[in-house]
Amino acid sequence: MHPEPKLQAGRLLSLDFLRGFIMILLAFESTGLYEHLFDATKKQPVLNNFFLQFFHHPWNGLRFWDLIQPSFMFMAGVAMAFSLTKQKQQGFTWQHSFRKTLKRCFWLFFWGVLDYAVRPGGLSFELWDVLTQLSFTTLIAFLIFEWKPASQIAMCLGLMILTEFLYRVPKIPNFDQPFVDQHNFGNYVDLLLMNKINKGGWVAINCIPTAVHTIAGSLVGKLLINGNRKIPKLLTWAITCFLIGYGLDLFHVTPIIKRIATTSFTLASLGWCLCFLSVAYWWIDIQNHKRRLAFFTIIGMNSIFIYLFFEIVGDRWFTGYITDIATGVMGFAKTPVMINLIIASLCVFTLEWLLCYFLYREKIFLKL
Repeated sequence: MHPEPKLQAGRLLSLDFLRGFIMILLAFESTGLYEHLFDATKKQPVLNNFFLQFFHHPWNGLRFWDLIQPSFMFMAGVAMAFSLTKQKQQGFTWQHSFRKTLKRCFWLFFWGVLDYAVRPGGLSFELWDVLTQLSFTTLIAFLIFEWKPASQIAMCLGLMILTEFLYRVPKIPNFDQPFVDQHNFGNYVDLLLMNKINKGGWVAINCIPTAVHTIAGSLVGKLLINGNRKIPKLLTWAITCFLIGYGLDLFHVTPIIKRIATTSFTLASLGWCLCFLSVAYWWIDIQNHKRRLAFFTIIGMNSIFIYLFFEIVGDRWFTGYITDIATGVMGFAKTPVMINLIIASLCVFTLEWLLCYFLYREKIFLKL
């Protein structure tokens, strides 16, 4: 048995690993790799069902890919705990930390809006990006960071109760069906804020329930810094979240719907976030398996940069350009088109990882 490490407010290697793992998955998605693999395995049901997990569930249900954004926001909360604790140790006042957090939230909001601002039909104002959502959840988590854990948990419950109220109580014509796509309260708010409804069912007020992920992350971060017997506590919280989250869906109280972040989804996904961190923390920080993690941590330490790169530069130019070159070169070998596309996606990802590696070597890290 390895004793649990006493962590200072420095770097948590398991956190860097998880952030890197999440960003690698997102980077692969941006290259179109999952679509290619899904299409290539249509005649192989087992593999096809496996790759189906890399796509969001269309509505009521939960797939692996639905856990990516909650994990991203949860990890942001964990990182916040380490950052704010370090600032306090360095003598930062609350006002100084508040100004830094406000600045970070502004830039998160700015880049989140910019991510979808340029459309083929012209400029667009949208609030569905994960960075836009994170700007709100980060601010809420900061404002209650010094509260006692019980008070923060009460705030989480309040946010989820508010979510239930907003979807169930207001009776707005054509938007009075709580969990029906295009006809719920979240869609109505989007009409007010943006004069449009997302065709995929995503809503801007997801930032209210998903603030629970960031608040929970900050609580876990403080536990990792100060607590003892951390793994049992994390797993106890995870089991509690599973029982309530999946129970609400099983007994038809509130369905698990990622696209509108229902309370059942919020709790079930938080349970998985706690499990992911527990396993990574046990394996890396307690069992001391720290070799061969550089592939993940290099990209995890510049997660905001690479996300903006493949969302803005990659989506609009880089991915298509490199794909055309790679498929053109592979065409000379007369390999199947699908193989060419998969190799092209891997080429795009390799170049993006090497870009992060260059920044890592030069000690250049984008921080908002």
